[in-house]
Amino acid sequence: MTEQSSLLLRKQLAVAKNGDVCISILHEPGEDKYGYEKPEERWLPIHTVETIMISVISMLADPNGDSPANVDAAKEWREDPTGVFKKKVARCVRRSQEMAFD
Repeated sequence: MTEQSSLLLRKQLAVAKNGDVCISILHEPGEDKYGYEKPEERWLPIHTVETIMISVISMLADPNGDSPANVDAAKEWREDPTGVFKKKVARCVRRSQEMAFD
């Protein structure tokens, strides 16, 4: 897998289909009704653009496969990482490359 397709793979797991980025520090302060996040992991007024960007970079570099934003992509990746999912990622990379040079 190329570096570009590897990045796309991580992005697909970490970003929801509608483009929403699921990062704990952007979630409303307080208790998580689903019990996945501790209150101190959620929004606090001390966060800056820098801390949020670091979180985005961390999410893209090492997405949580146990708690993906794109459940369908994560399911495909878990069930057949070198088959259908890899082909979809490769197709998406090719389209992105074509668009970059148009």
